[in-house]
Amino acid sequence: MANYTAADIKALRERTGAGMLDVKKALDEADGNADQAIEIIRKKGLARAAKREGNATSEGLVAVKVTDAAAGQVATMVELNAETDFVVKNENFIALANTVLEAVAAAGAGDLDSALAAPAGEGTVADLIAAQGATMGEKIVLRRVARVEGPKVTSYLHKTAKDLPPSIGVLVATDEAGEAAAKDVAQHIAALAPKYLTREDVPAETVAKEREIAREVSIAEGKPEAALPKIVEGRLNGFFKEAVLVDQPLAKDTKTTVGKHVAATGGALQGFVRFRVGS
Repeated sequence: MANYTAADIKALRERTGAGMLDVKKALDEADGNADQAIEIIRKKGLARAAKREGNATSEGLVAVKVTDAAAGQVATMVELNAETDFVVKNENFIALANTVLEAVAAAGAGDLDSALAAPAGEGTVADLIAAQGATMGEKIVLRRVARVEGPKVTSYLHKTAKDLPPSIGVLVATDEAGEAAAKDVAQHIAALAPKYLTREDVPAETVAKEREIAREVSIAEGKPEAALPKIVEGRLNGFFKEAVLVDQPLAKDTKTTVGKHVAATGGALQGFVRFRVGS
């Protein structure tokens, strides 16, 4: 029997993100030599990579980088996914996410295609992810990328499980004065997940559909015909309060709205992005 201990198995799992049986087989084959076992895991991982193409990658993390720019600040946010939370909390996966983030930010990439094509080491971000996925024995996917610019960009990362990396990330762009309220707004966005910044940002077809639904519901409830226009607009306003950031009651003080909270600083919101792993 190869000369290794349970502690050796644990250490190798932490270094590679590979499963327990894979680690034990590699240590057996390497006669307990950790470095040789890692090489074996990498080689077998490369052979298995194609088989994992259809596997679900519902776990992951969100990472953010904010830097100063000529016109203010620019922020890059990435969501990197894997198959299991065991790999996601592994230091190698976290290091990979940070390397990917740096490469994407350096390339100025604002969409997935350009992010995957960004230079990373001797190849591209896509090459790096494929190689590391083979090493860790799981399918790893760069799911999405966002790039936000503004006079000020505030970021917020939130953990939904204390033993895992952040799974919710928010970027909020404001003018100089609005930065004073940006952290409150970012935390609010993380919790309440608005879809639009203002009512003007809601697509016309979405407004029309919500108005139609409100009318049909009101008719089904037996509301009088003469009162329908007012009732429908009231229900439409309810939709806006749920979906539009500036109309939502502020999470930390529901007596005011997000829009009024920011306006009190003399500033203005310019945009936001929210990522939640898997959604």
